[in-house]
Amino acid sequence: MSSINHVAGRASRAGEAKHTVMIVDDHPLVCKGLAELIREEPDLEVTAVVGTAADAMAALGRTCPDLMLLDLSLPGVGGLDLLKNARTQYPGLQVLVLSMHEESVFAERSLRAGAQGYIMKQEPGEKVIEAIRCVLSGNIYASPDQLTRLLRKIAANGEVNHGACGPESLADRELQVFTLIGEGCAAREIAKRLNLSPKTVQTYREHIKAKLGLNSATELTRYAVLWYKGDH
Repeated sequence: MSSINHVAGRASRAGEAKHTVMIVDDHPLVCKGLAELIREEPDLEVTAVVGTAADAMAALGRTCPDLMLLDLSLPGVGGLDLLKNARTQYPGLQVLVLSMHEESVFAERSLRAGAQGYIMKQEPGEKVIEAIRCVLSGNIYASPDQLTRLLRKIAANGEVNHGACGPESLADRELQVFTLIGEGCAAREIAKRLNLSPKTVQTYREHIKAKLGLNSATELTRYAVLWYKGDH
């Protein structure tokens, strides 16, 4: 098992050590904006910008960043799978998830998978920088609402993943399939993007219907689309 090599001797323009950041997002305009935002900070440096899980794993070994800024929606192997693999292979890596997905569903499972922070993409740039610095300092970053939800679950149940309902009750792979249904992907497209067989995708669809109390494929599609658009 490898570990991230933190390079303390990188000199910034101010003569101090820089923290290094790798951006993982498959939207070029988002990547460009994030890179420009981070490069404006004298204590931060962008070491790599990649758009797939495979490229991310290769760049981790090549550039050894202090922090990975990760979007969950990636082609093929999704962001959650990448997060788990990266944290297993590089346990010293800090990960901040920057996502458009609903915080109440994805923040908790991102933290369970090994992330140190979760922030929504619609947050202003200064909040993103604040979150990066928070995670780099060894702390956990999440919105006050999300932290309150987690603390309430711990206080009520003694664990954060007990008593989940709705999409929160879905396992990670089920949630990936559910999200892609919400995006409008057909079964064959879901199978291709997740490297699964169509039969396996159908099995996941049946599991999702059972967990969500849905009776038909039409109900599943409608629920997924409404949820994905934020109308739930």
